[in-house]
Amino acid sequence: MTRPRILSGMRPTGPLHLGHLTGALDNWRRLQDSYECFFVVVDWHALTSEYANPSDIRQNVLEVTIDWLAAGLDPARSTFFLQSLVPEHAELHLLLSMITPVSWLERVPSYKEQQQEIQDRDLATYGFLGYPLLQSADIMIYKANAVPVGEDQAPHVELTREVVRRFNNFYGRVFPEPQTLLTETPRIPGTDGRKMSKSYGNAVYFKDPPEVVREKIKPMVTDPARKRRIDPGTPEICPVFALHRAFSSVETQAWAAEGCRTAGIGCLDCKGRLIDHLLHRLEEIHERRPRYASRPDDVWDILREGSRRAREAARATMEEVRAAMKIRYPVA
Repeated sequence: MTRPRILSGMRPTGPLHLGHLTGALDNWRRLQDSYECFFVVVDWHALTSEYANPSDIRQNVLEVTIDWLAAGLDPARSTFFLQSLVPEHAELHLLLSMITPVSWLERVPSYKEQQQEIQDRDLATYGFLGYPLLQSADIMIYKANAVPVGEDQAPHVELTREVVRRFNNFYGRVFPEPQTLLTETPRIPGTDGRKMSKSYGNAVYFKDPPEVVREKIKPMVTDPARKRRIDPGTPEICPVFALHRAFSSVETQAWAAEGCRTAGIGCLDCKGRLIDHLLHRLEEIHERRPRYASRPDDVWDILREGSRRAREAARATMEEVRAAMKIRYPVA
């Protein structure tokens, strides 16, 4: 019996960190058991913001794929591929751009949000405006039945559903409407208390060895009310406790919360127990990652083979699209 298909991906803008683990990869690994999974490294999407300095994208493609493998994703059970090795994505994006109103793209929440947040680059480009539609093409070309996303990405899936309805209305039913598989994404703070992000320099990466993880967590900011060891705190506002919620056992969470509120433990005690749980969670990743990192040619082979399989599916979809649009010509 054919399993339903999902599509998800990541931009190659740097190595992956704890936020990627809880926000996506843990869920992707579980989904491999019940879905036909296509996981794409979207290097063209990286160009929407990194167009002026694309020299790091190649290495970042490799880093992201190594991190997927280290996190337990299995290329024998899922298709890993590189967006730019399947040029049919660009063809479908072009055809969809002919029928998609500009107003649909302008109202995507991340369009204005990222323009405001990313001040050091000019994002007033055609490519940046259209990247949500390229995402739609990424999803539609594999006829994905569902897309696993956090709440912040749900509007992108809804845009895809609107584009699917518009296409099918014009040309007949070719595409299914993908469902949104909402992923619970616990807030993962960085070492400075802000959202964990490469751009903030506050991330704990998969590639960080245990001693580096310890060095990053020990000076991590805590509840500002705890200026002294005897001062009680509020765990709900403490970034360290947020990491406990994501990575520690229920018993340790209860110990940390009670100890913080009563000043029964110090912040260093709390961080020490967190480090133990964090390193335990990262143990298999730290074990797997060097094996893949030491064999980059094998990793490229995985992407090459996955891209070949993905392109077979994409070509079949484009044959249907051209036929439906009456643009399949005898000279081809």
